Amino acid sequence: MAADERMKNLMAAFEKTTYVKWVRREGVPIVEGYGVEDVRQLELAPWPRMGGKGAFVQLYGMQGLTGMYVAEIPPGEALKPERHMYEEVICVLAGHGATEIWREGSRKQMFEWGPWSLFAPPLNSWHRLVNGGREPVRFLAATNAPMIMDVFHSEDFIFNCPYWFSDRYAGEEDFFSVGKKRYEVGMQHIWETNFIPDIRSAALDSRDVKGAGVQITQFELAGNELIGHLAQWPAGRYHKAHYHGPGAILLGLQSSGFVLLWDKEQGIRPYESGKGDAVVEIKWKEGSIYCPPGGWFHQHFNTGPQPARHLAIRYGSRIHPVGFKIAPQNREDGVYIDVKEGGTLIGYEDEDPEIRRRYEKALKETGVASQMPELSD
Repeated sequence: MAADERMKNLMAAFEKTTYVKWVRREGVPIVEGYGVEDVRQLELAPWPRMGGKGAFVQLYGMQGLTGMYVAEIPPGEALKPERHMYEEVICVLAGHGATEIWREGSRKQMFEWGPWSLFAPPLNSWHRLVNGGREPVRFLAATNAPMIMDVFHSEDFIFNCPYWFSDRYAGEEDFFSVGKKRYEVGMQHIWETNFIPDIRSAALDSRDVKGAGVQITQFELAGNELIGHLAQWPAGRYHKAHYHGPGAILLGLQSSGFVLLWDKEQGIRPYESGKGDAVVEIKWKEGSIYCPPGGWFHQHFNTGPQPARHLAIRYGSRIHPVGFKIAPQNREDGVYIDVKEGGTLIGYEDEDPEIRRRYEKALKETGVASQMPELSD
């Protein structure tokens, strides 16, 4: 069975879930596939519950662990206040505004944001997003609503529960300041912050094990299990292939290129073994989103003249870990460990030779010189 057909069959099974039934009742467009070329250009429709415009995005790799929507706020207007029992990470795609946060009987706290700001409303806090400019605000929101809704299957509980998670947020004045606590755990650099003003310019940490010149920093937000990381790598280079569990959503922030995806069942050298037709190629650029299915190798290539940068919203908190594993062998750092050592990372020297040939061909088309390290014999 072809990869596309298998993924479509899987998505069809999710039609029975509480979350997907709720999404369809919301009455806004639903976009499906491996990815979206530019999420900023999605067609949106009026969304009565939210008070603006919106669309849901159902990518094949979310697989019931994460959800996503894109919303727009008209100039000078605001969305309706809401609270909910699922975690949410918001990335502003365009426009300037502010978010109000409060609980019953308390004063509102407000913080401002602009293009490419990132934050997470604390779990079940009342919040309202306000457009403070003359242009529409558009933002992307990733959530763990599929898991929460499927467990409780009660819309009233999800949106109307009064419980206050004071251990996550107690109204601290500096809660939405840029965090200064950065450290290393295992093979991962951690940044504790509840607000990032501009994810395109945030300082990152070197992590060459993922690829030549790669920088990666994981951020921890608002006491969430749903967190993420920022990654950057130079022009003329690409990441090593790796795989993990489902649900990780990636957003292109700078430069352009492509990503290759294939099921790990096809082996580490799919082209060489005659299974090249099972490899899915997706073009990406600033504003592109994609979501690798669980257990699928994926490899990010930069063919543009600038360093590439992307945002990943995913599970894997080191402060509040969840029980399901995102790498095999119960190894938290599995995505940094070579497959020959029990991890999920393919070293350059072991990857399919066709991959580098395809990359070098793509670079010739864009006029960018390859900066890939020479392969050892």
